[in-house]
Amino acid sequence: MTIDAAELLSWRFPVTEHIFTEKDAMLYALGVGLGEDPVDEIELPFVYERELAVLPTLAAVLGHPGPWYSDPATGIDWVHVVHGEQELRLHAPLVPGVVLRCETAVTDVEDKGAGRGALVRWRRRLVAVADRSPVATADSTLFCRNDGGFGGERRPKAAVPAWPSTPPTAVTEQDISPRAALIYRLSGDFNPVHADPKVAAQAGFERPILHGLCTYALATWAVLKELAGGDVSALESVRVRFKAPVLPGQRLRTQMWRDGGRVLFRSSTTDTGQVVLDGGELRLRADKVA
Repeated sequence: MTIDAAELLSWRFPVTEHIFTEKDAMLYALGVGLGEDPVDEIELPFVYERELAVLPTLAAVLGHPGPWYSDPATGIDWVHVVHGEQELRLHAPLVPGVVLRCETAVTDVEDKGAGRGALVRWRRRLVAVADRSPVATADSTLFCRNDGGFGGERRPKAAVPAWPSTPPTAVTEQDISPRAALIYRLSGDFNPVHADPKVAAQAGFERPILHGLCTYALATWAVLKELAGGDVSALESVRVRFKAPVLPGQRLRTQMWRDGGRVLFRSSTTDTGQVVLDGGELRLRADKVA
């Protein structure tokens, strides 16, 4: 299989309409690990229908087309694909029962060279059907580890901004359930690398790995809970680079540096010290910044 950049850039995704329920929102929150402490009053509204609150990172999976890159016509060696980067921008609150239109397109294909892989960037837009107002925009980057050298465009490596040299504003730790991937996948991402040991082994992992978007949601919630009191309406946008996979059952440590409405963060696993999320940047809405 060989990537054809022109084919990917013209890839036709079905435009779909999607409605999520209160049950969907609670299942997603459980997959992200909320509700472990039965008396945590900040997390309870996300897993209990009375005065239900919705995690904004749910927008990253609503209307998700699944592992579309596993279609042989893409030319992608899908078994060796991992999530490279993710950005989510929230334009309006997520409300159960609202009909959402999902529009998806590949926006960029980059050849990093033989033996170095390829990057495929794609975007999903969620729009409220009733008034055509934007709800969320999700930009994802696939790191196709086994697909470099197809003759596509190569670009200089982007400069990485300097990380803060000061102590973090806060540090949190979260236990990840050994069943986290099995629960999280029920929210729409059924890639078998997160559930099937044989597929995980083919991809080079010792066992099924946690979804990158689950780790992303864990860290986003850690920042919102610690620095915004769990007020998810404060989230404007959040982006991150995925550096290494997380295994269900590990413990996630997130460091965060706040500067007004901008929060830089990165996460690592406590048992190995491996940085798994890097370059994290979360923006809080101006009216929520004290």
